Amino acid sequence: MYGALPDRNDLTVSAQENKSDPLVLFMPSGKRGRFPVGTPVLDAARSLGVYVESVCGGRATCGRCQVSVQEGSFAKHKIVSSLENISVKGPKEERYESIRGLPDGRRLSCSSQILGDLVIDVPQDTVINAQVVRKAATDRVIERNAAVQLCYVEVDEPDMHKPLGDLDRLKVMLEKDWGWKDLLIAPHLIPQIQGILRKGNWGVTAAIHRDMDSSRPFIVGLWPGLKNEAYGIACDIGSTTIAMHLVSLLSGRIVASSGTSNPQIRFGEDLMSRVSYVMMNPDGREAMTKAVRGAVNSLIGKVCDEGEVDRHDVLDMVFVGNPIMHHLFLGIDPTELGQAPFALAVSGALQYWAHEIDIDVNRGARLYMLPCIAGHVGADAAGATLAEGPYRQDKMMLLVDVGTNAEIVLGNKDRVVAASSPTGPAFEGAEISSGQRAAPGAIERVRIDPETLEPKFRVIGVDKWSDEDGFAEAAAAVGVTGICGSAIIEVVAEMYLSGIISEDGVVDGAMAEKSPRIIQNGRTFSYLLHEGDQRITVTQNDVRAIQLAKAALYAGIKLLMEKLDITHVDTIRFAGAFGSFIDPKYAMVLGLIPDCDLAEVKAVGNAAGTGALMALLNRGHRREIEQTVSKIEKIETALESKFQEHFVYAMALPNKVDTFPKLSAVVTLPERKLLSDDGGGEGGGRRRRRSRE
Repeated sequence: MYGALPDRNDLTVSAQENKSDPLVLFMPSGKRGRFPVGTPVLDAARSLGVYVESVCGGRATCGRCQVSVQEGSFAKHKIVSSLENISVKGPKEERYESIRGLPDGRRLSCSSQILGDLVIDVPQDTVINAQVVRKAATDRVIERNAAVQLCYVEVDEPDMHKPLGDLDRLKVMLEKDWGWKDLLIAPHLIPQIQGILRKGNWGVTAAIHRDMDSSRPFIVGLWPGLKNEAYGIACDIGSTTIAMHLVSLLSGRIVASSGTSNPQIRFGEDLMSRVSYVMMNPDGREAMTKAVRGAVNSLIGKVCDEGEVDRHDVLDMVFVGNPIMHHLFLGIDPTELGQAPFALAVSGALQYWAHEIDIDVNRGARLYMLPCIAGHVGADAAGATLAEGPYRQDKMMLLVDVGTNAEIVLGNKDRVVAASSPTGPAFEGAEISSGQRAAPGAIERVRIDPETLEPKFRVIGVDKWSDEDGFAEAAAAVGVTGICGSAIIEVVAEMYLSGIISEDGVVDGAMAEKSPRIIQNGRTFSYLLHEGDQRITVTQNDVRAIQLAKAALYAGIKLLMEKLDITHVDTIRFAGAFGSFIDPKYAMVLGLIPDCDLAEVKAVGNAAGTGALMALLNRGHRREIEQTVSKIEKIETALESKFQEHFVYAMALPNKVDTFPKLSAVVTLPERKLLSDDGGGEGGGRRRRRSRE
């Protein structure tokens, strides 16, 4: 049953005033309390807000409520825990063990009573009849308090002297056994109730959905007999990629994870081009909505097939996405997001019946969409904020999701600000002469010898570096086809560190005397990275595209730092698929992010998807992020007068005015030099030196 979530900061709860009652400590939550002898362990856990799953209502048939007793003296907690302090197995538990089996040391908490002081471990991996986990999305332990609960009841048979209908008698038993009051029911179930009850010989499992404590609970699913599993979907709809997790709502286990390209790419590479498509084509919004929903449905089929799960066992869903993906997925025209003041149609969290937006899962499944933070800081940024929690930190945390539109969140427990910055698609390979998406054959890592200017690189799909024996043979299978985003950052940073380009990003034509890899293209120069079936070069225009993208991101970060009146950040988190592959050192050399201790710069993967997963498994996280988003201060970079100034300074490598002392302690940065250009800043052969500013 659901109640208010306990205070996260108060893990010690006194359940009883009687100090002579046994003391019970639940791990890993650390919550504890005193209970009279004979109290079922399951009841004790629930009274403390410790989530222990039970479907059968204490009948010892589902096996979901397994726990184990830790033996020994726990001096820190002043508890001596022993197996003698828990009741022996009774007939129900023995029957379950003989039929289904119990792992060594496990007990059913519904059938075990407290006899003395205990330390009880609630296993986070308890899964009965679990599917195999084929892909691990996160090792984070998420305390479960799902919006959906399965409840088994045995309903009284019809009686001519008691004219209650079958549904009404079902509600009576759900209140009697589980405490559910004032139940609503999904309309599509009403015609099915009598058949389901009789097929189950009056024993049925009901799926109850309640998101907020103040909302009326809903019967969203009903099955004959005991049903022992239900699933949820956590999904991040990105402008380039859609990522999805299929999750057991009862155990929290991730059953399968997968991703697919967002088919909207055919309507436009970046977000603004998709908005333009909607504006220029009467059926544009409908076409893109249909495309993304089709991709989501296909991906649901894929993860369900992989996990050997019936897609109609999916009962709850949580989605995140940037504002334009958010609007298009929900069938909302995103036109207003393409022009100032970048107005969202809706910014708060949303609830739908999944079938209302054509998602093919159980007809009673609910869909929750996280709130958006601002016009171009969306539900994906809210998900990442929930996952990484800058608002829970004492230190100043910078959270950056690098994409075609970078989303930036900065702050700590005292204050959080957010903004977006139009970086464009350069980091994803677009607008780069040899750029491509991360796929087999793409160069993903680059190093340049500062003396010879000879490169070595690694290619996706090949374990060896290009200068190692066997690379050519291994690469023959995938080819060397282009440069993906992580390598674009590294190659430009390496070109700077080796002196090929100046701090202002101009390719030094004089270097052609040192290496044949410096190639003249009219008035500008390029660097030859690879000569093969596919000739791969880094041109002056490529360098400029990266400078423009990184300057836009850095300028946005600087604005947020000024709003908080700070000169440095303590920790940096790169979110998103692209962020997972960025080398923090090269990102800092490039000037993509401000100076920081490199040990405090980490990639956190698809943090938006992790936030969706947290909101799926614990409805308390939904309230947490809703409240947090309402307090985040939104900064619109387009309206800030200093954005252009910061942008100009950030065009330099790493920056024209900001110093990088922590980076300089581990990386030898070149002496600053400014190369003249023979027209428009596109690089020539002359140079003049100047001292450091």
